Amino acid sequence: MNKGKILLVGFGPGAPEHMTYRAREAIAEADVVIGYATYIKLVQELLDGKEVVRKGMTEEIDRCVEAYEQALQGKTVALISSGDIGIYGMAGPTFEVLLQAGWTPASGIAVEVVPGATALNACAALVGAPLTHDFCSISLSDLLTPWPVIARRLEAAARGDFVVALYNPKSGRRTRQIVEAQRILLRHRRPDTPVAIVKSAYRRRQNIQTTTLEAMADCDIGMLCTVLIGNGGTVMREGLMITPRGYANKYDGLTGAAKDGERAGHSLGMGLAGWYGCARRWLREDPDRSLREAACHFDAPLGEILAAVAAARPDEEAGTHTATAVARRDLDALLDSARQWGRLRAVIRNEGGAVTELLCEAQDFSRRGDWLNLVNPHFHHLHADLSRVRGLWFYSREHRQHGVYFLDEAGDAVFSLLLIQADGNFDAAALSRFHQSRERYGQPFVPADEAPEPETETDE
Repeated sequence: MNKGKILLVGFGPGAPEHMTYRAREAIAEADVVIGYATYIKLVQELLDGKEVVRKGMTEEIDRCVEAYEQALQGKTVALISSGDIGIYGMAGPTFEVLLQAGWTPASGIAVEVVPGATALNACAALVGAPLTHDFCSISLSDLLTPWPVIARRLEAAARGDFVVALYNPKSGRRTRQIVEAQRILLRHRRPDTPVAIVKSAYRRRQNIQTTTLEAMADCDIGMLCTVLIGNGGTVMREGLMITPRGYANKYDGLTGAAKDGERAGHSLGMGLAGWYGCARRWLREDPDRSLREAACHFDAPLGEILAAVAAARPDEEAGTHTATAVARRDLDALLDSARQWGRLRAVIRNEGGAVTELLCEAQDFSRRGDWLNLVNPHFHHLHADLSRVRGLWFYSREHRQHGVYFLDEAGDAVFSLLLIQADGNFDAAALSRFHQSRERYGQPFVPADEAPEPETETDE
């Protein structure tokens, strides 16, 4: 038997002029064309002489099975989809069906994915240039994806300041999802953040609405719409939605010289190789600023601020702040040495962010399995989960604070052990033993900004 071929064809937004040459060629090559009825209508003029198999909206797997069965008969099959067939399209389900049926690339049935312009960039082209910087797409359909997963993705995209494209934003039965998405995004975005809602891009019933995040959920939104939500820098000018690429961070004007401290072709001062220095300068400029205030200002985990402090050079210190890393393997030895530090304040943060504090004598804590048990003379107990600890840091702030931070994998504090002052002073013997422990277990820290930087880059 002659083996067939499956062509997974994305033909773009629907207008013939936006279909790629390869998409046209693939449909012309096919003996059988399979697709959702609406997709078939969009390419009807290309189907003369073809066997056409129309399937309904909820028959995606049936389309995949039909394509495989037709290919087993030796036919060339075009399974078509608007947009890009690999983005929320039929390419994934088709490969799932094929692999479950025992197909392999060497089995004789060839499979080719033909890309096309997806709704994301088709809609963006109609409203300006909203995707010029980092963006992501999230489907609000909870038919196959649990809502808590969708909500976490929305939260992460909002916190990360991505431009967000919402697919499947609303249907006749799914009306609350867009409202919940708006609520999550508003926790991190200004109410006046620009939003564009594009329906049926480049098709006969194309419609474009521009609005704000605050008013987004009140607009006319349906399943044929894609919603584009700007990031913190996106602007609406002259009816165009534009997200700056970031040149204003480095240059005084579009054709101006680089700002003080910046160089063309090199990373920003706040780039990977330089932002530690910015954090140290921020702490140095105001002696009253704390580590946590720095973490909030730079929207960075506490561990990154400690690393920035530890990376200080003699000519570029972090003010009164000093930090030294400790190897994870020395956790038990460090806890043993901490029993000599006198009276301590234990601060424990649970995974939900709640904080509990306990004053205790250092010799009154013990490890049992993955738990550090702390008790004070009044029989109050706290338990710190050592299994979450991935990073350890000695930290001092002159006469204000001395102690150790125990951090999780994300760089957030699991707990800390801090020396206590009496009458405005630290116990001299306890402080001396603390510094002895620091000398013994502290590790050299190699910052990222010591890596050599290329002389030129190609993205400007």
